[in-house]
Order: sequence, then C-alpha cells, then structure tokens
Amino acid sequence: MKRFTTIALVALIALAALIAPAVAVEDTVEVRSEVFNGANFTEIFAAESGDIIINATNFAGFWYDLDEGLSSEELRIVNGSTDGDNVIYKEGGLYYNATIKQTSYECADFSVEPADTHPDDNDTFPIIGVFAEEYVPTADDDAGQLVKLLLDNDDKYTLTTGSALELAGGYELTAKQIDVDGEQVWMELSKDGEFVEDEVMDIDGNENTWDYEVDIGDEDDVIVFRVYVSDVFQGQVDSLAVVEGLWLVDYEDVLEIEEDDEFGELEVVTIDDTITMYNSNAITLSNDDTIDIAEGMTIETADSDAGDLRFYLIKEYTDAGTYEVRGSVAEGIGLATWDASTFAGFWYDLDADKSSETLNVTVTGTNTVAKEGGIWYNATIQQTDYECADFSVEPADTHPDDNDTFPIIGLFAEEYVPTADDDAGQLVKLLIDSDDKYTLTTGSALELAGGYELTAKQIDVDGEQVWMELSKDGEFVEDEVMDVAGDENTWDYEVDIGDEDDVIVFRVYVSDVFQGQVDSLAVVEGLWLVDYEDVLEVEEDDEFGELEVVTIDDTITMYNSNAITLSSDKTIDLAEDMKLKTADNDTLRYYPFVERTIGESAPVTEETPEETPEETTEEVTEETPEEVTEETTEEVTEETTEEAEDTTEPVEEDSPGFEAVFAVAGLLAVAYLVRRN
Repeated sequence: MKRFTTIALVALIALAALIAPAVAVEDTVEVRSEVFNGANFTEIFAAESGDIIINATNFAGFWYDLDEGLSSEELRIVNGSTDGDNVIYKEGGLYYNATIKQTSYECADFSVEPADTHPDDNDTFPIIGVFAEEYVPTADDDAGQLVKLLLDNDDKYTLTTGSALELAGGYELTAKQIDVDGEQVWMELSKDGEFVEDEVMDIDGNENTWDYEVDIGDEDDVIVFRVYVSDVFQGQVDSLAVVEGLWLVDYEDVLEIEEDDEFGELEVVTIDDTITMYNSNAITLSNDDTIDIAEGMTIETADSDAGDLRFYLIKEYTDAGTYEVRGSVAEGIGLATWDASTFAGFWYDLDADKSSETLNVTVTGTNTVAKEGGIWYNATIQQTDYECADFSVEPADTHPDDNDTFPIIGLFAEEYVPTADDDAGQLVKLLIDSDDKYTLTTGSALELAGGYELTAKQIDVDGEQVWMELSKDGEFVEDEVMDVAGDENTWDYEVDIGDEDDVIVFRVYVSDVFQGQVDSLAVVEGLWLVDYEDVLEVEEDDEFGELEVVTIDDTITMYNSNAITLSSDKTIDLAEDMKLKTADNDTLRYYPFVERTIGESAPVTEETPEETPEETTEEVTEETPEEVTEETTEEVTEETTEEAEDTTEPVEEDSPGFEAVFAVAGLLAVAYLVRRN
C-alpha cells in the first residue's frame, strides 16, 4: 500500500508539473516618433515646409547626447518622391544616414590617468546610432565595423573580496582580492562563468583605470572594457573596493557593414564615417499597416476611416533592461509644449488621432520656472475603441449597456481607466487591452498582468460552452459558464468601486470551442483588464511631486506651486515617474521623460556609511558602501530610452493536453499491478 501511495503521489506531482500557464504579459517597449498627419503626402510636405525629417530631436529611439547636443541618425522622406496613392515610388525617396560622433564617457575619471600610465586615452570615444541602437566603431572614422555599446556609466558600487558585479551581456566583474595596506585590488572579468581577463590595479600608483584591449578584425588593441576604481578601504568586517566607472562593448559580436548590403527596405549606398542608405524599391504606406524599414524599426500607419495619411516611426525593444522614453528637446528660455505627438510617453490613439495629456513649461531668463503656473499639466478623459472589436457585437439583450469604446485617460505617462465617463476623480490602471489569440485546453491557465490568471476549468464541445475562472495570486475571484453557441461569447466581470456601481473591470471574448486530436479546446481572442483593487483617487489640492491639482472634472489640471530651478545636469522628479532632465552645459537644454522596464530591474540601495553586520553576508549594491553577498549580483545595463505598457502584445505558450493525463493514468495502472503483486 505504501508503494502504491508513493507512486500515485509521484504521478500527481508529474501531472502538476506538466500544466504550465500561457502568458499574456508585456515583454516589449515601443518608442515612437513625432506623428505626421495630413490628407496625403503633399499636405504633410506642405506642413513640414519640405522633406519629412525624423531625427533625435523628434524621435526618442535615435541616440542623443543631451549634454553636448549631439545626434547621429536621420530618416528623411524626400519631397517630390511620392505620388497621390501614398507611395514612396522613387529610388532614394526614403533616405537614412548614421554618422560617427565623438562623445564623452559618463565616467570623467577615465581621463585623469597620468599620461605615462594611459598615454593613448582621452575623455571621448566614437559612437554611432544604427537603427535606433547604440554602437561603437572600432575606428574613429570608419563605420564599417561596429560593436554594440553595453554599458557606459559612473554609478557607484562597493565590492567585497570575492563578490561579483553582474554586467550586461553575460559579463561579470569580480574583486578577487583586495589589499588595503598596499592599496591594490585584483579584478577579474568573466563572461557566462568563463574567465576572460584579470588585472591587479594599483590604486596608490594612480593606476585606477583598467583597460582591456583586444584585436577586432583589421583593428588592433581596441579598448572593449574599462573600469575605474576610486578607493579601497577596510570596513568593519571586510576589505572593500569602490567602483565608480564602467564601460563595456559586446566585442565578440561584430556588425560588419559594406556597400550594397541590404537591411530590410534599405540598401547601403556609401560608407565612411557616415553610413548612407536608401530604398531601392517602392514603399507603400497603406491604411492600417506596419512597414518594416530595417532591424525592428518600422513605420506604422493609422486605420483612418476618412482615408487620411497618419503615421509615425517606431522602434520595438525586446531585450531586458530599462529604457528612457523622452519628449522632443527644448532649448533656451520661453515656453516649451509637449503633447502625445512630441512626447512618446503620453498615451496616443493613432487610428482615432486622440490624445490625453499636455505639458507646458515656461522658463524665465534666470533658468527658473515661474513660481505659480510656470508648469501646467493637463490630462483629459477620451473615449477609445477596445482592441477586440468583437466585444461590441454581442446581442443587445445579452449586453444591453455595452458599446465598442471605453473611457481612458493618460496620467503621468501611464494609462488609466476612469470609473465614470466624465469624472477623472477615481482611476484604475489599465493592465491589458488585446485582441491576440490564445488556445486553452481544459485546466490550462493564461497568465495575465497584475498577478491575474484566466483558467478554462471545463470545456463542453457538444454544448459549445466553456467554464472560465478568473483568479489573482492563486486566489479565486469569479467564474462564469460562457455559452458560445448562444452568442454569449463575452464574459464581463463587474464590481462596485467607490461611488460607482457595476463597473466592468474584466472582459474576455471566446470565439470558438472545438475538439482537438486529444483534448477539448477554447479559443480566446479578446482580453481587457484593469487593476480594480488599486484605486487612485484624485481631488483638488492633492499634490503629486512638484505638481498640485487645481481643478478636476473630465480633465485633471495641475501646476507647480513652488519655483523649480532648471540648473545644469539635473533630473527633476516632476510627478510620479514623469521627470525632466537638463543638459550638463551652460546652454539650457532639457526634455521630459519616463522609464519603461522589461524584466525585473536590479534593486538599488541608498548609500549608507556602514557595512552589513553579518560577516558571512555580502551584497553588491549601487550607491552604497555596504557589503555584498557573493551569490547576489546586480544587473547593470546601458541606460536607454522606457516600463513597457501592459497593453503590449501577449505571448502565447502551448499548454499540455490529455497526453499528460494518459501518462499519469499509465503510471497509476502500473502502481495498481504492483500493489496486486
């Protein structure tokens, strides 16, 4: 009997392991350019007074050095190269240029080494933006051989002996030994656990910088890694080394570019310190279309009922990390204005040409914002279509109050849903709005955002019904038997929120149920979900960062009640996650931005003067002199341009069918025979 029980338990554990949920959560960040809008190309060219130009000032995806006002990339649609059918028909009608620039390291201390220690070093390095990615040429004046920039920062990290700092691209930096008396540290660079190179750094001898060089193609002694150690000292229980500069390129993955190479719709025409490409074939900007230009860089057009031409350039990022999504660059004193056309962080409905947020900043001659009303921020409720159009095709007697739109408001570059159409005082965050397709088997779960899951508990193919259950963090929320045959394809889950009753907080559309080869299947083709348990209530006189609420109805209006100084090299927390960044320059140059993250970001700990008291615990922390646990490493990634929105397309994963059940049944049968024997 004990043997039977053991085998049965193992079998059930195996079955549980086989049931893996599909996933409907964000895994991309999209950065868009300025919106171009007109009846056709001719009208847009007239509004632009010539060519349509997309560069770093109106597209956050292109590399931009705010401090020095440098940029590298430009995409141009040439006036006169199009026809009345919105076709770029001429060869060279779409031009793309990328030029090498010299830019400063984030760590200025790289450049203070003695000349006899690092005679060839300077305080700049060559950089070039290619298809909205940052690359480093192996030569200052030749863009034919490029490596991707992984890291360039002056953040502060404190390492103990044996602790490792996790860098981007699978690299790690380990402090093998620290000699406080001799002011030396033995550093080792590794990748994916394999040794790359090491160096004993003599801090006392002003050899604070370690440069690792390799040969790449035709270029010898190319610097591919730099680290600056500012200090070594004895803590309460361990020796410590302080890192305050890191620079790293992915030198093992070289991008070689030659004339006549093709990248998507573009062909390389010339290459020296500038890469020039153009289209060799006609490009049609059809209604409701996505045109792949090159390497994840696309043009997206509106689904316009009026047939207007409305489009923007977009870059999609999928690698884990934090991306900065910024607005257009403002310069000097006076009024600067941003809306969804000029700030990609603000919500925008391309098809309906609708937006919600505006930000106005007025700067005086002393670089000080006026005390009251120098900064105005407005957010207005808009009605927008569901991504799933099938939500609106339910019979009137089944869903009499439903329509094909819902209220939405952008707030501090995040998407919220008001609980009432005309009152922005009570908001819930939009988690999912999708028409992606998923196929669920009996018992399989679809992982949604915010800890929610949708499970197909039972599927009745003959009766064309499916029993769906919504749960959160493993706890039951609600369930519903959906009669697909009776045109009850949509399940709406409603709750009371504050003063509002019967607020729809979840919608799912099931298009079909059918019998597969081994299991019954239900097809989900529409999902909509808000975080209804976390309600944001906004009232007059509420303060969000530097902004105070002045009025609230269908529009939230805020302004700054205190003066804000836009001094150089500053990041100003305007409200929530929305910030202003200024250049490290005598010329006032600034932009608004938000950050979007793919994957889990590394924890950041405030700097403290003491170590962790337990000698056996070491941690790698940023901006802190605390000790660091050897097993715990911190992700360090190149700072780039946005947290990905929850409406990003979910990813479908296959779910196991009855094969698993049959396998377990076989195991149980064997167990039964063993018991009889």
